[in-house]
Formats: sequence, structure tokens, C-alpha cells
Amino acid sequence: MAQLYFYYSAMNAGKSTSLLQSAYNYKERGMNITLFTAALDDRYGQGKIASRIGLESPANLFTPETDLFAAMQAECAQHKISCLFIDEAQFLTKQQVIECLQIVDTLKVPVLAYGLRTDFRGQTFEGSHYLLAWADKLSELKTVCHCGRKANFVARVDDQGKPISEGDQVDVGGNEKYVSLCRKHFTEKVSLN
Repeated sequence: MAQLYFYYSAMNAGKSTSLLQSAYNYKERGMNITLFTAALDDRYGQGKIASRIGLESPANLFTPETDLFAAMQAECAQHKISCLFIDEAQFLTKQQVIECLQIVDTLKVPVLAYGLRTDFRGQTFEGSHYLLAWADKLSELKTVCHCGRKANFVARVDDQGKPISEGDQVDVGGNEKYVSLCRKHFTEKVSLN
């Protein structure tokens, strides 16, 4: 039975690594899969899902205008698709999360979405908001704060490593711009108001 899964975490918890491992398991068994990643995240090149530990795979790109259901209908018309994987799922729109539900319920294809739960201000992204509300299964991938506690927030930092609490919600970057923190250290540095 197909379901919508949302694997979420702070940065540096291995979301892309987990996605690529799961995708590999399907391919190893001769199953067809489809991978999507956000077009705006080109840190590792366009049309590629890549992990910090060096794993990578080509992927289709999605923008806010991409109709995921139509794309998957076309894929399914060509060959049987066993699973859809979505990296950077926090960048999905509400409509695209609805399309993921349609892929699961109409096309009977499981959807595994991986993304951040919250932004650098502790607010949910649009895609994460609706995935948390509507996914059949939620799974938190864990990483650690510098103090050793579970990190469940992401702080944006400036060139000197000082937290930033203003700016656009989306500013693509890695360890040079973001640090994962536990709630205690996040709220000491960033206001949740």
C-alpha cells in the first residue's frame, strides 16, 4: 500500500544520504524510481542530489510551478515506478504536497520526501508545514548540537559565525551559513517571536 513519508530534521542529519541509500536499495532490486530535488539548491550542481559524504545521483528538478502529479503520470505511462523520492522537500508548495497525496492515492506510488522542518527563525517552511500535517508517516532523522544534545533547529550565521535573525526565508547554503542547534542554544541566540 502506497503512503506519503516525510523524513525531517535539522541540517547535517544525513537526509540526502538516507534518501540516496533508500533509492539505491530500490534500484539494486531492479525497480524503477524517480528522484526530484529543488531547482534553487544548486550547491552540488543542477539536477543532482548529493550528500556531504560524497554520494550523489541525477535527479529531476522542481520549481514552485512544477506539477508533480503530471510528471509522475507521464513517468508511470512509460514504465512502472516503484517509488518517488523528493529531496529538499521543504521547498514544495502546498499544491505540490497535494499532488504528492494524489501520486500516492491515484497512481499508487509511494512518495518519500526528505527536508528541513523549520527555517533559521524556527518557522516551518510551506512544504514542511503540509507534509507534517498530511503525511502518512513521519520520521525524524537526528543530528547533534555542539553541546551533544539533539539538534532540532537551524541557525543562520554571518561570516563571523554570529546568528542572524533577519532576512529572506530561503538562502541556500551549507555549513558556511547554517549551524544545527538544540532548542536551548537556538533560543539563546534567536528569538522565537
